[in-house]
Amino acid sequence: AAIGSDPVDDVIDRCVQLIRMAQLFEAPILLTEQYPRGLGHTSERVKSVLPPTCQVFEKSTMSCWRDEAFREALQRTGREHIIVCGVESHVCIQQTVLDLLRVDYSPFVPINAVASRFAFDKAAAIDRMRTAGAEMTTAEAIVFELAERCDDAKFKDVLKLVK
Repeated sequence: AAIGSDPVDDVIDRCVQLIRMAQLFEAPILLTEQYPRGLGHTSERVKSVLPPTCQVFEKSTMSCWRDEAFREALQRTGREHIIVCGVESHVCIQQTVLDLLRVDYSPFVPINAVASRFAFDKAAAIDRMRTAGAEMTTAEAIVFELAERCDDAKFKDVLKLVK
């Protein structure tokens, strides 16, 4: 199956990679589901790697930021740099990223961990988010940026994430 030009399995793999990276570096993970009764729940492959402490927010707003419970949880993390991944690039991802920028967060969008049904929607969303000031990168680049050093005790675990 594919979402636009992105095979679904590849996007899920990158999301799983980022979740594992967040766990390795003890970063908070917040998961949202857009109207799951109508659109379905998160992939079982993604859910299977989530830590028990992961908060899941069912939302009806396109932007995660506009969901009060999510917004409060994100603010409680105290984090400024936010990695945003999932679907759909041109809807929930884009609106979330634009809102985060407006309230002075620094969103990072791993372009291989987001997808849209149509490639042109994803391309337009990436262009718009980049122009607005979001950091466009890849999942692997984020993993290595967080690792910083190859002489760190966690680096062997980092390598396992990218192989």
